[in-house]
Amino acid sequence: MGSPTKASTGSVAKRVLVGRAFSSHHLEHTLLPKILALPVFASDALSSVAYATGEILIALTLATTAPKSYVMPISFAIAALMAIVVTSYRQTVRAYPSGGGAYIVSKENLGTFAGLVAAAALLFDYMMTVIVSIVAGVFAIGSAFPWANEHKVVLSIMFVGLVTVANLRGARESGTLFAIPTYGFVVSILILIGVGAVRCFGGCPAVVPPSEQIAAPAAIAGITIFALLKAFSQGATALTGVEAISNGVPAFKRPQARNAATTLAIMGTIAVTMFLGISYLATHVHGVVASEERSAVAQISVAIFGNSSFGFYVVQAFTAAILILAANTAYQDFPRLASILGRDRFMPSQFVNRGDRLVFSNGVIVLGVLSSLMIYIFKADLNTLIHFYVVGVFTSFTLSQSGMVRHWIGEGRKGEAAMNGWRRSIVINIIGAITTFVVLIVVIVSKFKDGAWLSILIMALLVPLFYAIHRHYTWVRSVVHRGTEHVGVRGQTHVVLLVRDVDAAVAEALGYIRSFHPRSLRAITPRPSVPPELAEAWSALAGAGAAQLEAAGSGSVTGCVRRFIASMDLGPHDVVNLIVPELVTEGSLPSYVLRRSNLVRLKASLLRLPHVVVTDVPVVTTGDGPRGVDARPLIPHRTVALVFLSSVNDLTIRAVNYARSLDAGLTRAIYFDLDPEAAHRLEAAWFDAGLEVPLDIVEAPFRDLTGPMLEEVRRYSSDPGTVVNVIVPEVIVNHWWQLPLHNQNALFIKRLFLYEDRVVLSSVPMLVSGTPAGETETV
Repeated sequence: MGSPTKASTGSVAKRVLVGRAFSSHHLEHTLLPKILALPVFASDALSSVAYATGEILIALTLATTAPKSYVMPISFAIAALMAIVVTSYRQTVRAYPSGGGAYIVSKENLGTFAGLVAAAALLFDYMMTVIVSIVAGVFAIGSAFPWANEHKVVLSIMFVGLVTVANLRGARESGTLFAIPTYGFVVSILILIGVGAVRCFGGCPAVVPPSEQIAAPAAIAGITIFALLKAFSQGATALTGVEAISNGVPAFKRPQARNAATTLAIMGTIAVTMFLGISYLATHVHGVVASEERSAVAQISVAIFGNSSFGFYVVQAFTAAILILAANTAYQDFPRLASILGRDRFMPSQFVNRGDRLVFSNGVIVLGVLSSLMIYIFKADLNTLIHFYVVGVFTSFTLSQSGMVRHWIGEGRKGEAAMNGWRRSIVINIIGAITTFVVLIVVIVSKFKDGAWLSILIMALLVPLFYAIHRHYTWVRSVVHRGTEHVGVRGQTHVVLLVRDVDAAVAEALGYIRSFHPRSLRAITPRPSVPPELAEAWSALAGAGAAQLEAAGSGSVTGCVRRFIASMDLGPHDVVNLIVPELVTEGSLPSYVLRRSNLVRLKASLLRLPHVVVTDVPVVTTGDGPRGVDARPLIPHRTVALVFLSSVNDLTIRAVNYARSLDAGLTRAIYFDLDPEAAHRLEAAWFDAGLEVPLDIVEAPFRDLTGPMLEEVRRYSSDPGTVVNVIVPEVIVNHWWQLPLHNQNALFIKRLFLYEDRVVLSSVPMLVSGTPAGETETV
């Protein structure tokens, strides 16, 4: 029996950082009540008010000598816009209780292209949310402790890492962790506004000592329309994160749509109140200027509470905390959107997988890496990074609201079956669509040269990438569903045994071959000629009447074996089973690949040949010799063939036909259940296909295949007289760059059973070659 699975140092570290794994049945318990949903999904929108007023002030300072006189009118316009957007998204939440992000709404109502544009805008904007929030948080720290400004890149990347790890622990845990900073920020800002308003009754205080104003070019007393629009677009960052709640409705406790709509209303009310309050104080407190040393909120705190006072440090601490933790909103929605795109085959399928804590961990990790890279490239410069922001926000706003208008038009055509209040909802969404479209044009025109061009460029590159990924998946699906394989149609099996030396692995392989009586057996050695001592050892092992050992030719192992197989005369349904025996020493997979690189290349290359199945027969060696075998070519008392499958298609049928040709004592197909709905669909497809092999559905509640797979195989291999053949259907893609689009489960299974006693592994391949033809289908 194989040795028990031991916890590696890496797995222990993972448990410490991430926590114990949750069962899939635990998903219901991870849903968020409103009190935790607010800090999880609204921290970005709430935190934006900490720098939105400052951005307005900076834009106006660069354009006029009287910037403060324009701050409040612009702030009121932004507050009205926020109220419109929040009200509009409340309609979306009610209409799409399963999650109504801009991608879903746009795709369903405006078409796939519009949906992908919205998705591209959102993915880039979620990344910018992480970057801008954390860099702004570090700037807030620098407002209180100037030394932080000298290390802002390192600090920013460090905080990205902390937020990434917190989100890998799960939505509920991150919500609990972020609740105190979020509510602390809200309370501290409201106290700041309240105390400031009271103190301003007798004349507002002044900032002492005053901060140094940014260097402004020669300005005029008046101001141009373009400058006002630019200031408006800068302040519109206050709207970032508003969509997050509509995208994350499934994460709320039930009733999900009602709780999400309520949370959205609460968020909008708090955000508008804080934003207008900060803008009022920024324009009335003496000495508040556009500064790179201190934020507008920090300067107001100095004036209201005093420099170096307890109140000042409390406001700065909570401001820095919520700005850093506001990235949490993007960490909830980026992975969720990536998983939906992965489900629809517009992004790699790995994004669909949930991690140990039931979060889409691949999306969390990718977001953290990309954000850190951007911070490093742009040196954590907030004034530069802020210009890349907002374009994606209003692109998704416009498409989402336009999609909702189309949705309500369709609802109205239902007559009496239409949703109640659809007329009022369509008016709200029409206003939202027009308003956000106008703002989108303003943002593009006013910020294009400053950085909006990069947002547009990245969106323009992402959409074709989505289509290319989808085209690949569509092509793979068409190849494996051509209907060229038929149940029960089996040709002859011709075995080619690779003999590099006569050892325990070759003996084990020979005994295994004799258990299923192939049509022919050819034993070859990758040499120009067979050495006499090798021929003698082979004859002694195989016995009288066995196949003679043949020389495969000169050159590399891969080359001579390929030439030998190509020279064989095969029928249309015949299979060549290349048996590769090898002695292996337990160790890491990289060390195995380095030591056996020639065999790794051989097995990978042979899987690209038609009619070829590659079977690996590993025998583990220790200091005491081969483990668990007697180095004699004895036929096993019992053979078991287990077909591991993930879907039902031509490749599955080919693998099952091959398994049945082995005449094993027991043949079963096994599906490891990561998703109950997918398991039900597969079970129905299995019986519809008429596959005459029993199907076992094995639960994998923790989404880790290691334990369930080992347990299933060891049920049989624990018997010393039994050999288990694990058969893996394997899609072979044409190019290396296509590999990241697939889960590589076959490689995982090969690594898992490489060091298992009395387990051989057969790869039944199907090469997906050529070029995808036709247009991308609508999903």
